[in-house]
Amino acid sequence: QLQLVESGGGLVQPGGSLKLSCVASGFTLGYHTVGWFRQAPGKVREAVSCISNSGSRSDYTDSVKGRFTISRDNARNTVYLQMNSLKPEDTAVYYCASRIDMAGCTVGARTSWGQGTQVTVSS
Repeated sequence: QLQLVESGGGLVQPGGSLKLSCVASGFTLGYHTVGWFRQAPGKVREAVSCISNSGSRSDYTDSVKGRFTISRDNARNTVYLQMNSLKPEDTAVYYCASRIDMAGCTVGARTSWGQGTQVTVSS
């Protein structure tokens, strides 16, 4: 069974940090570009960051540049999102997805999704 499982979300104060993990099972994540997306209540889903299959290329939405870092460990079939200097506007459900088009960090017909992990930034 092909599956992506996110973890690492939680409640954090503004300025704090969290590290999200996305672990794949049933397939080799290292063959694919992977992206992190988020959706806040009442808002459309947005791409946060993407990383190429080798990890040599990455991209970020402007609002998280300099604060978030995407990385991957293909030996562990895992992609990470290190989030620093968190702001209340980062509050959302964060999803990882595989089979992403690196150009524009866009989803396609074969994109697979995890179930999401809640990130809440609040004092």
